[in-house]
Amino acid sequence: MKVVLSGGGTGGHIYPAVAIARQCEEEEPGSKFLYIGGKRGLESKLIPEENIPFESIDITGFQRKISIDNVKTIVRFLKGVQVSKGILTKFKPDVVVGTGGYVCGPVVYAAAKLGIPCMIHEQNAISGLTNSFLSRYVDTVAVSFENTQSSFPKARNVIYTGNPRATTVYSANRNRGFASLGIPMDSSVVLIVGGSRGARAINETMVEMAPLLYTLKHLHFVYVTGDLYFDETRERIRSKLGSMPNHLHVLPYVHNMPEVLAATSLIVNRAGASFLAEINSLGIPSILIPSPNVTNNHQEANARTLEKVGAAQVILEQELTAERLFRLIDKIMGNLELHKAMSQCSSSLGKPESAHLIANEMRRLSRLF
Repeated sequence: MKVVLSGGGTGGHIYPAVAIARQCEEEEPGSKFLYIGGKRGLESKLIPEENIPFESIDITGFQRKISIDNVKTIVRFLKGVQVSKGILTKFKPDVVVGTGGYVCGPVVYAAAKLGIPCMIHEQNAISGLTNSFLSRYVDTVAVSFENTQSSFPKARNVIYTGNPRATTVYSANRNRGFASLGIPMDSSVVLIVGGSRGARAINETMVEMAPLLYTLKHLHFVYVTGDLYFDETRERIRSKLGSMPNHLHVLPYVHNMPEVLAATSLIVNRAGASFLAEINSLGIPSILIPSPNVTNNHQEANARTLEKVGAAQVILEQELTAERLFRLIDKIMGNLELHKAMSQCSSSLGKPESAHLIANEMRRLSRLF
């Protein structure tokens, strides 16, 4: 099978596409891939590192207010469609898959106009602008959250697949996670992370909460600050405590996140859709602090979906304090029945077969060509 993948801007759009590629490689040996992304997007760096052939187009996103830049974006979109048609005609894919972000707009639209079977995947509980636009042209819309299916009334076919990142993480080795952290096997780990680049509000709370952790020495706390905030955050914690306690681990970044997640008992994090799919695949209870700086406030919608079924507790950023976060951590980790119930609820949302479901739909669509 020959597949074109497109999506970008953030890891939340890129890593699901990579997960789809890996699943296709496993189920369809000999499959060939081409990733079409933006010239300036994160995908231009990450995808070549995954050894997936990469082509780029010049495209920007729409402003959600009247702006002269939107006129330029329309011009770039139309040019991007023409460039994409040329790339697609040369590669001759059996199917085209878009995983979100404005870059996949012209790519998937071009595929639809060429009569190539195509599908999009929506990671969030609230559909993005690009996917909402594309939904009327593609053959299939796949969604991560079951209640998002109704968000695409003009789509020909909408299927609930979950997020393919769940498949990637589900089989992660928890013993390697403990070993990479230097923590004894079967310890109770509380992982606090503000996303791949970190989050200032969460880091500020981490600093203020550090002195309170002496009362929870039976737990191992892993703070992931993000590279930008690491030195400052670590030094501020040290100045508050005098020295770093053995049960507190401050890291700039985690390169083997699936393995670390597999070793985690409770996670405190933002509410990006791909990350939520990962923690649900492992049945990890969570305390979610949605980022307020995202389009349509979609992270809060994601978080409320988990909260509604009992898999997570939600603290809005404007309500976040060290004392409140500490009390919630203590409440969940100090109550075995509550922790077990939240874990079961988290697992109920996990779909480790997600990548397989998407690959299966891709095979079905490719037969239409």
